[in-house]
Amino acid sequence: MDLKPILDHYDDFKAAQLQNRFFKHADVIRLLQELPAAFEMVHLGNSVKNNSINLVKWGKGKTKIMLWSQMHGDEATGTMALFDLFNFLQGDNEYVKLLTENCQLFFIPMVNPDGAAVFTRRNAQQIDINRDFLKECSPEAKILKQCRAQIQPDFGFNLHDQLTLWSVTKTLKPATLSFLAPAIDEELSIDQTRKNAMLVIAEMFKHLDPIIPKHIGLFDDEFEPRAFGDNFQKAGTATILIEAGGLAADFEKQEIRSYYFASILAGLHAIATKSFEQQDLNNYFSIPKNNKQIFHILIHQLMLDGIEVSIGINYEECPVADGYSTTKTYSIQDIGDLSFCDAYQIYTSAQLKVKGEIILYQNAHFELFDNDQLILSFQNGKLL
Repeated sequence: MDLKPILDHYDDFKAAQLQNRFFKHADVIRLLQELPAAFEMVHLGNSVKNNSINLVKWGKGKTKIMLWSQMHGDEATGTMALFDLFNFLQGDNEYVKLLTENCQLFFIPMVNPDGAAVFTRRNAQQIDINRDFLKECSPEAKILKQCRAQIQPDFGFNLHDQLTLWSVTKTLKPATLSFLAPAIDEELSIDQTRKNAMLVIAEMFKHLDPIIPKHIGLFDDEFEPRAFGDNFQKAGTATILIEAGGLAADFEKQEIRSYYFASILAGLHAIATKSFEQQDLNNYFSIPKNNKQIFHILIHQLMLDGIEVSIGINYEECPVADGYSTTKTYSIQDIGDLSFCDAYQIYTSAQLKVKGEIILYQNAHFELFDNDQLILSFQNGKLL
């Protein structure tokens, strides 16, 4: 499939109501209620704080595909991409016709509405829903688990966001997207279900890599016995994990969401046409791995205690009380030879001078000058 013409017209179907990561349950419900009759909405149950969790059904085909987003309340890119997909599916084109005739899609576009309300990872019980498959302490985990058991989908798309500090091996670029076919056991065995997920991912990578070259990685592959992706895979649903990472100057992930949407569409197309069956498993394993070789800020050529060093600075993002924004606290994360690393922002000059102290693992609290011109200023971890 050719994704470029679709992305060239992305604004035609982008859900413009979702302009940043901080939308809430009420926004989702409002958009769901506006969907036409081709989309059937089913109330699955309620969260800890009594917010509804809903299933959306679309399509008339044989192959069942389940897609769920925002198990973690502060991971909103997948939800944005799903609403963009809802709009796209209302169009008149070959892809929509192919999907409706060959697939039945089941969407849960916000599994953790309470976490989204305050923009935190966990639910109102402080439970990580994605580590609650076995004990089912949270109502959200019970709902998601029961939904899959009732539908028995052939494929599943597990939609998440990852830290913006993940990079792609041998590229020094942010991992804007990461894919994974979750493991079914500690030995990382490959049964037919997991193999199908791997082949779909290989097909997705084939179509996405030319669009965002060197920005796609393979997520860390280890078995997590409490996680939904691993257990859904084990239960026979070929499960595809998609993680949204970082991209320069795209803090609200409005460009990333388009690539996220494209990866979902490429995966659905691969399943509907069964083109994944022609893929080579080696193409999955050839996707470069994720690593951490980038910083939010890098400063090179800085004289510190009589030696020239590089300084790596990262921020920690925390939600404010109303859940509609975050604060960033910057700290010094490395000092020394960082020539093998990259960053979203880089400062380098032979005339760099610093006023204040730079202390490893402490909040950034200094001013950086280039030939007496102030170019960077931190106060108690805050970028001024």
